[in-house]
Amino acid sequence: MAAAVVGGSFLSAFLQVLFDRMASPHFLGFCKRQNLNDKLLRKLKTLLNSVNGVLDDAEEKQIIKPSVEKWLNELKDAVYEADDLLDEIGYEALRSEAESESESAAQTNPRKVWNLLASYNPFQKGSEEKLKDVIERLQDLVSQLDALGLREHDAREASGRIPTTSLVQECDVYGRDADKEAIVDRLISDDPRSGDLEVVLIVGMGGIGKTTLAQLVYNDERIKDRFGYQAWVCVSEEYDVFRVTKDVIEEVTRQACDIRTFNQLQLELKRILKGQRFLLVLDDVWIDEDGKWDMLQMPFKSGAKGSKVIVTTRNQNVASVMGTRSIYHLNQLDNDDCWLLFSRHAFGDADEFADHPHLEVVGREVVRKCKGIPLAAKTLGGLLHSERDVYKWEKVLNSNLWDLSSNKILPALKLSYYYLPSHLKRCFAYCALFPEDYEFRKDELVLLWMAKGFLIQPGGHSNFEEIVNLHYLNNGETKLKEMPSQMGKLSNLRKLTDFVLGKGSGSTIKELGQLHYLHESLTIWNLQFVNDVRDASLANLKGKKYLKLLKFVWNSNTDDSVHERVVLEQLQPTTNLESLSIIGYGGTRFADWLGHFSFSTMASIELRGCKHCSSLPPLGQLGSLKNLSIVAFDAVLAVGPEFYGSSPMGKKSFGSLKTLLFEKMENWQEWNSAGRIGSGAFPVLEQLYIKDCPNLSKAMPSKLPCLETLVIEGCQQLNMATIPSDRATYCMHLVDDHRDVWLNRFATIRPQHLQVVRFFCHHPPRQSLELVNGLSTALEEIEICRSNSLTHFPLHAFPKLKMLSLRYCDSLESLLELTDSTINSDASSLDSLEVSNCPNLVSFPKGGLLAPNLTQLLLQSCLKLKSLPEKMHSLIPSLLLLRLTDCPELESFPEGGLPSKLQSLEIYDCSKLIAWRRNWKLQSLPALLHLYIGSDIAMESFPHDEAMLPPTLTSLEISDLQNLKSLDTRCFRHLTSLERLKIKNCPELEFIPNEKLPSSLRLLSIIMCPLLRLRCQQEKGELWPMISHIRDIFVY
Repeated sequence: MAAAVVGGSFLSAFLQVLFDRMASPHFLGFCKRQNLNDKLLRKLKTLLNSVNGVLDDAEEKQIIKPSVEKWLNELKDAVYEADDLLDEIGYEALRSEAESESESAAQTNPRKVWNLLASYNPFQKGSEEKLKDVIERLQDLVSQLDALGLREHDAREASGRIPTTSLVQECDVYGRDADKEAIVDRLISDDPRSGDLEVVLIVGMGGIGKTTLAQLVYNDERIKDRFGYQAWVCVSEEYDVFRVTKDVIEEVTRQACDIRTFNQLQLELKRILKGQRFLLVLDDVWIDEDGKWDMLQMPFKSGAKGSKVIVTTRNQNVASVMGTRSIYHLNQLDNDDCWLLFSRHAFGDADEFADHPHLEVVGREVVRKCKGIPLAAKTLGGLLHSERDVYKWEKVLNSNLWDLSSNKILPALKLSYYYLPSHLKRCFAYCALFPEDYEFRKDELVLLWMAKGFLIQPGGHSNFEEIVNLHYLNNGETKLKEMPSQMGKLSNLRKLTDFVLGKGSGSTIKELGQLHYLHESLTIWNLQFVNDVRDASLANLKGKKYLKLLKFVWNSNTDDSVHERVVLEQLQPTTNLESLSIIGYGGTRFADWLGHFSFSTMASIELRGCKHCSSLPPLGQLGSLKNLSIVAFDAVLAVGPEFYGSSPMGKKSFGSLKTLLFEKMENWQEWNSAGRIGSGAFPVLEQLYIKDCPNLSKAMPSKLPCLETLVIEGCQQLNMATIPSDRATYCMHLVDDHRDVWLNRFATIRPQHLQVVRFFCHHPPRQSLELVNGLSTALEEIEICRSNSLTHFPLHAFPKLKMLSLRYCDSLESLLELTDSTINSDASSLDSLEVSNCPNLVSFPKGGLLAPNLTQLLLQSCLKLKSLPEKMHSLIPSLLLLRLTDCPELESFPEGGLPSKLQSLEIYDCSKLIAWRRNWKLQSLPALLHLYIGSDIAMESFPHDEAMLPPTLTSLEISDLQNLKSLDTRCFRHLTSLERLKIKNCPELEFIPNEKLPSSLRLLSIIMCPLLRLRCQQEKGELWPMISHIRDIFVY
């Protein structure tokens, strides 16, 4: 929105910077020395002043006058060209001055060379000609002012806008009590039609108070008492499923999430929400693709019944995408409430208007023009805060901006920006360069403003050096091979993201010593090029007390490990550091400062690729350390007491550590945690990852009381008996494709979640059954992937099992031992069962699968499976979702039909089952809401008769039916609840019902159906009258 508001005003910021440059003594002195035509510069300044004076008027008129908008765009080009030219002059001025200093210094030190900036002189390339061109363009633009009716405006004042959070000042809200109670009532009551997860949509125009209403509800005590988890996420137009999922995890856990793959993100969120009743607020949603919503909400379904999602949006189409019936339309405030809100921000209290009756008359007219929009009343109240001049109130009331039409920007917000002081307007205008809902960091934004010269310095103008990026230098995305020489000259730098060392004549590391004010993060690259250890000492990292994150990087193997160790010793950083990374270090041991207890704020350490180090530093002494990664240490054979260090009396080693990763430790054999020092270590460790450590055989502390997740991958020699056994509530993930996984060794561990990927089990089926029994009393989730020898799974042996996933198990034939018919197939706790890519699965247990709490059954690519579990209607009564994909031998539903609570049925590429569709008896499913049928070459008409589809359906999808030619008219008449109909990739489909589709239909999507697309063209197609009543139609 800001970009639209400030269309012309960003020029004001540019012009003010140009005026400051042209007034700088550096600039004027250099132009004089170079004999640059003074008349041309005066003419340029006069022309820029002329256009600057009318920018406010142009901004006001550009929306209703396209000619003014065009003029502004042309002016931008001309001003940017002038900016580039003055940049060249400014840089050349600074370079020339510095060269003069270097020449003087060279008399005593001939090796000093100034090479900060490019060594070309723009004046040798016709700068006066460039200046004349710019002046000519500006003259042409100035000559159009009268014809366009542009004139100079008076200066104005106002205030700006604040961002939203989940917090709210209830004393600042008027007229929303009834709305709040209506939403709270929907959240604390259960709609039997909504399933386990209900989406409540708050719809209204921009600024009407959707976010405020959601905030009020979110902070209500009744809501806090009802929901175990609450999370608030701002979505915005740039809808990113990955980001939103990650934000939900961080909101719920109150911890940073560093998961990088979408699959693992969703699995983690599913685990967190499992069995929990939660409330999620998705604020400012613009999503119009149901595929994205389908992906986002998958983990939500693992929550407990009664979980709710509040969505605030301007677009009611979001309702059809999310499939919700619960829509709350938020209306405008009445005039009385709007007046109370306006007066609170204008005076603090409506009663104070009694002393200013002349202002109240104008104020009430302003409120009337706000048309009940809270944001407009609040913004204008702030604009006129404590202003007693009735003339200025009348200026706001009578402004033409009220009459400008724009469907994205409230007139009140245009006014609030329009009346900003010029020095604030240019700062606000700069923010328009960033995308909507971009999260600014205050200190970073201030540095950017300073670098642009937008902030007024004592003395009335910006210092020239600050204009040329001497405060903020973000070179992290560049391909810089080395820093320019004498970087120390940039002594005002507050932010430098990367310092790149090289072999050439660029800056050495000692230049950092003169950059005293560096803040936040710094990465130093190519430390192998530090030849003189004294340079490392002169960098004075120890004195840079504002640095929080530091990364050291070496990029080549060393032939002098002693030299590298001495360099690292001299690079000792400030003890205020919070995060440290050391990558590619070539020493045989670390510097003494690493792990010293004086680094009391150190929370995160990464040590990677230090291949010559034979021992680890005493990191256990760091009392605030929470995250530790140790990767690719080829020379480490054992981890022992040196790693724990000597913590003060009463303190435990690694007392705050929550996440620990060991990876690619090829020669690591032993982790020795015995003895007094190791005792009690890792008291709060929650996540432990050991990956690709093929020689590790003796491992792990025996007592990890808070462990929640244990991941072991590629550790072929690891003795499973050494796994900690005192924690019964953690998730275990095993990846091992080199040897037998001895499942009986987990008998004393008893994790709740076990994920075994790519494992071989060479024992006969009966022996495997005995081995796995040790886990039976604890496991709640099991995932097994790529086992080539698992022939059956003893489902009955896991009384607490809630989730089972078997994937790519080529030998799997049954969920029970085939030779034992006496085993009772009780799976009472099972909630979700997935069997996919198991080509030899033949059957389910004879007599049926007793799973009274199973809600999801997913079967995919089971090529030999001929039947579903027997007696599903009675033995699996809670089933809500049945998804069958690529099961070509599956012929029918079981006798007695499907469970009566089934809500979603999806059948894809099951040719025999689809051919049997006349016997599906879906009419007997009173709760069925969603039906999906896809991938069949025989079907020519759908459905076969009127009785096939139940009237409860709200969503129907068909896809990849290559020979489908028509949809049967009769079968749609009774679908009075149908809201969404999607048809995809049916190239022969030409006919849909020759009467109007159900009036309840809100979304019709026709994709890759060329014949049908032509007949459904808007206004032209012969089928258009049959579908024109549908609110959302997508045909492509």
